[in-house]
Amino acid sequence: MPSQKVPTSYEILDDRFRTGRCANGDAKLEVLYDDCRWAEGPLYLPAWRQLVWSDIPNDRLLRWDETTGAVGVFRTPAGYVNGNTLDREGRLICCEQGNRRVTRTEHDGRVTVLADRFEGKRFNSPNDAVVRSDGSVWFSDPDFGITSDYEGHRAAAEIGGCHVYRIDPVTGAVRIVADGFDGPNGLVFSPDERQLYVSDSRAARIRVFDVRDDGTLSDGVVFAESKDSGFDNIRFDDGGRLWAAALEDGVHCYDPDGTLIGRITVPEAVSNIAFGGPKNNRLFITATTSLYSLVMAVTGLPRVRTVRPGPTGQSSAG
Repeated sequence: MPSQKVPTSYEILDDRFRTGRCANGDAKLEVLYDDCRWAEGPLYLPAWRQLVWSDIPNDRLLRWDETTGAVGVFRTPAGYVNGNTLDREGRLICCEQGNRRVTRTEHDGRVTVLADRFEGKRFNSPNDAVVRSDGSVWFSDPDFGITSDYEGHRAAAEIGGCHVYRIDPVTGAVRIVADGFDGPNGLVFSPDERQLYVSDSRAARIRVFDVRDDGTLSDGVVFAESKDSGFDNIRFDDGGRLWAAALEDGVHCYDPDGTLIGRITVPEAVSNIAFGGPKNNRLFITATTSLYSLVMAVTGLPRVRTVRPGPTGQSSAG
């Protein structure tokens, strides 16, 4: 079945959005699927030319095939999965809100639990994850999945706070690396991995932390704030610009200095974004009930980066 298309617009707020060719792309959003309850977690799988994403209230992972346009169920029940990512070996990492854990799907299909507790207490509802080049898994843990039965299972919080955690790649030990959030959500490392950006949905801000040699973080500073909408997940393009799913305010684009330079309008509230496609210049957007895509003139950060020691012993990417 041919996909539908709906108009979009690029709102230029700073000339850098125009000169960076951020507004050069499809004039219409392609609607790839529109039968979710609340869509999140898009992840492009380049080896298979497929995209997986989460339909959280329906407790399923869906899969879209780029070569045929077909959509099917990848996994159900899925533990009310929210965010998805890949590790360095191409294995699927899932944040299961309902099961209150972070898992890895092995190449043979087995599911391995990477973490489900901190100091003997169950997590709230892991939301989004990112894997650093050293193999460590970093994830956010708001309480969105335990406040009701809509996106998980209503339950009491055991930890008593909403934090960001790191899973050690060798020992599997879990530690808190950042706290002081109202609702930590999207995570992304800077291109050189020396900074970690974290969106705080309830506070409507994005914070940035320096990553130290030992994997701990600085106290963090505010990178961006929004008066009109909260933030969900965030992604970098290869020009160092940060793109943010801004819920009712569409998709935001920030210059590396934190200036909001442009927006992309979307008919529904935007939950998550991801770059993909053969050239990594197709922006996939999950928004309320739908999965959209937009072929752009900007390209996402390279999927696989060569990491070498930085001048202070930290990793850097080339």
